[in-house]
Amino acid sequence: MGFGIRKAGVADAAGIVDVWAHTTPHLVKTPAGIAFELEHATGRVVFVAVEGDDVVGYGNAWAPDPGGRCRLAVQVPPLHGRRGIGAAMAETVVGAAAGMGGTGLITVTTDDEWAKRFAMDRGFTIGRELAHAVASLDQLPEAVPPPDGLQLVTYDALEPRAIWQASAAVVSGDPSGLSSAPAYDEWLETGWNHPDQANDLSFALLDDGEVVSFVTTTANRDRQVIWSNLTGTLPAYRGKGLAKVVKAAALHRAREAGFVAAYTGNDANNEPMLAVNRWLGYHRASSSWTATRDL
Repeated sequence: MGFGIRKAGVADAAGIVDVWAHTTPHLVKTPAGIAFELEHATGRVVFVAVEGDDVVGYGNAWAPDPGGRCRLAVQVPPLHGRRGIGAAMAETVVGAAAGMGGTGLITVTTDDEWAKRFAMDRGFTIGRELAHAVASLDQLPEAVPPPDGLQLVTYDALEPRAIWQASAAVVSGDPSGLSSAPAYDEWLETGWNHPDQANDLSFALLDDGEVVSFVTTTANRDRQVIWSNLTGTLPAYRGKGLAKVVKAAALHRAREAGFVAAYTGNDANNEPMLAVNRWLGYHRASSSWTATRDL
């Protein structure tokens, strides 16, 4: 039986999660989260490769960012590799990006040489290395108290706009180029209200009510794992160890809630964040690479 490619629907959520689990197991994905994303797919188009009732591949294309660049994803489980599914999906998502008016593309490929060659054969240039790391939550260092004058709170105590403003202020400092700052209404609908976002496990430091450092956590409560989705500190407050405060607080709270492992990802040359992660007990589990091309 051959495969076909079509736009994804909510009924494909469990199959999409299975694809991600076999291609990028460090990411925290849940059927509820994927279904939510498909229902609120503002600014992107999502495709699945199907064979009978089975989802055997996944792809998406985001609308262009302010610079005209579209972010793409193509995922095919190893069991279904080397069958032309990835090639067909890549052609589909590149075409979708072009149809949305994109002038450039960015994607992420695994560290596998075949995967990188797949991207290069389609005109992509391999860029920055990304490091994926995992920490066991039963081996954490002591939590760090907040500096005098700063207040440590969970997201449950905050208005969402405060986190959006802080996120928008730091994403340009991500050397990987993968972080973005959508408009507030879009972020509120698709980010803050995402069912995988764990506001009880996300922390911020406040200076006179302003968020100056934060970590946004997503969680899979069935797998008992968390993912640090974005950690940031406003430029004026960097160099004070604030990322240690918020990330340690998040991991300790997750352990108290019964979680067993924490995952994160960073640009492999972002030494300040990597140092924080090493202190927290993270060790590298895998790598991937950004890849870019013009349209």
